[in-house]
Amino acid sequence: MRPILLAAALCAATPALAAEPMSAPEFDAYTQGRTLYYNNHGTAYGVEEYLPGNRVRWSFLDGQCKEGTWYQQERFICFVYEDQPGAPQCWTFWKEPGGMRALFEDDPSATELYEVTDADEPMLCLGPDVGV
Repeated sequence: MRPILLAAALCAATPALAAEPMSAPEFDAYTQGRTLYYNNHGTAYGVEEYLPGNRVRWSFLDGQCKEGTWYQQERFICFVYEDQPGAPQCWTFWKEPGGMRALFEDDPSATELYEVTDADEPMLCLGPDVGV
């Protein structure tokens, strides 16, 4: 009886351990029309607004927003922002019980973000700096 219980317990744990990264259609279905706030190890990190047509708007919570787009490249969801058009930022996303988790370039020693809240209104973006 014990081997059967052990096998059942291992099978029950397998989906959590073998979670597949989100594909582009899964990512789009989860994010489109939402504004999500992220943290990194318990510290507020940034906010991203997901717009139609794979467009995004990102801010490090400083009121300065960057427009960009996203696309799938292999297992990654890659973002290209207006201020760095030649430097895609690629992340692996997983859907978890508490929200999404993202790992930069799928590197365990790199930045790891966790979805912490979904905003009900668009994010705050201040205008460009105005000189005198």
